[in-house]
Formats: sequence, structure tokens, C-alpha cells
Amino acid sequence: MLVDVAQFSQERPRWLVPAALGTAVLLALVVLVIVVAQNGPAARPTCTVTAPPNSPGLRSSWSGSPEQMDNAATIAAVGRKLGAPDRAITIALATAIQESTLANLRGGDRDSVGLFQQRPSQGWGTVPQLLDTVTSSTKFYDALLATPGWAGMDVTEAAQRVQRSGFPEAYADHEPEARTLAVAFLGQNPGGLTCTDLDLSEPPADAVASLARDELGSARLSGPQSAENGWAIASWLVGHSTRLAVDRVTYDGRTWTAASGTWTQTGAADGVLALHRVGEP
Repeated sequence: MLVDVAQFSQERPRWLVPAALGTAVLLALVVLVIVVAQNGPAARPTCTVTAPPNSPGLRSSWSGSPEQMDNAATIAAVGRKLGAPDRAITIALATAIQESTLANLRGGDRDSVGLFQQRPSQGWGTVPQLLDTVTSSTKFYDALLATPGWAGMDVTEAAQRVQRSGFPEAYADHEPEARTLAVAFLGQNPGGLTCTDLDLSEPPADAVASLARDELGSARLSGPQSAENGWAIASWLVGHSTRLAVDRVTYDGRTWTAASGTWTQTGAADGVLALHRVGEP
């Protein structure tokens, strides 16, 4: 019998086919592992507030998501707009950390909603009002400041008079980080707030001027500022950087950029505030 040698040499044994596929898959997995190892896992957007050196009673640093820092910025700014004492702002932040971990929750225990888990059934307002962070923060401050003797109370007692929580002792647990946040957003810790690895690809959720009027009571966000007010606004801008698509803030010769995530000296100390948003010239 004659055998077609050419045809035989071109045919591949059936058992070689799955083996070849297995080798290809293995090679693809090796390449994927190498690429991941070289590039590393995707960095998570993070905002960090750091206390000034030698600050007893403050947490040395506290990190959270951009959403958490965005809400902290709102709480502190509303307090400043209302003229609330620094202590009241610390109490408000400690309360929101305990009640919602600084997330604007759409639900909770029974009918509780929002940053402070306020209940419509208890007269706090409607659900849409309480999911508005400016409104819910304002309602908390109004209730706190109307409480006789609140300024002489510890955090637990003052917050409990407002919130009527089933776990009142938990508020005091968050006082150290609340004070660290307050110091930064009150402008008492220059460069104390940074945000890194932000995703600024989405269009801004709010206009800078309208948000500033709602939270700060003024849309004047550039030009000469007093030291404390300038750093308070600068921290507010960094805290809201994702919402407002702010990729650069400069105050008094120091600049934070979303690309670097840090504050660096970029000019002479001049008391001037400036900001830049993604897509602007």
C-alpha cells in the first residue's frame, strides 16, 4: 500500500491540539501576571487629614474616601457659615462619623436617613430635605446650638441631647478624628488635607460658585484671603475636588494638585487663593 507521506506530515495528531491550546492559555496567564505585577493593583482614591505636630487629643491622621471627605467638608463649611463655635463643628463631625461614617445614607434604622440619620417621623423634615447635606447639617447645628448648656457638655452628652441615640457613648469614640478634621476645615492646619489617586474624569456634579454660596455663604474663592479663611477654603476645595473636578488649588504660595496628591511650595507666601478645574485653560 502506498502512503502519501506529504499528507501524513501535514496532519497533526489529535492529542497535540488540546496540548497546544493549554500551552497558549498558560502563556497568556503568565503574561497577565507579569503585567499586573509590573503595574500593580489600581490605586484607590483616598483623602487623608493629618494633625499638626504635638497636638494632644487629635488623631494623628485619618483617611477616608473622597465621598466621606466631601461630606466632612460640607458639615464643617455649614458650621462656619452659621457662625458655630469650633466645638460645635467637632461635635457635628463626631456625630456624623458615628451615625453614617460620613456617608449620605438613603436608609437606616427605621426611617432614619442622611449623614446624621435624622428621622422624618421625629420632626426633622422630609426625606428629600434630610438627604440634602446642607439642609441636614443646618438642622443638626440649629438643634445643637438651641440646647441649653451644650458648650459645657462633653461630646457624648451634647450629641445625645440632639440625636437621642440608643448608643450614646459611641459619639466620644470619634472625637479625636473629628477634631483633626475640624482643625483642617477651619483653616487652622495649613496643608493638613490631601487627596490622592482621584478620578476626575466625570463632569463636575456642581458649579463651584453655587456650592460655595450654599456651604460657605460666599462665592469669593480667589484672590487675597486672611490666613485662616484662606486655608479653610483651600481645604474645602480639596475636600470637594472630585465633586467639582478641581485638579489644582494654590494658597499662600503652596499648591496641591490631583496629580501629585500633595502640597508643595510653588511660590512666595502671598496670601492669594486660586483654583483650577479640569478642562479649563
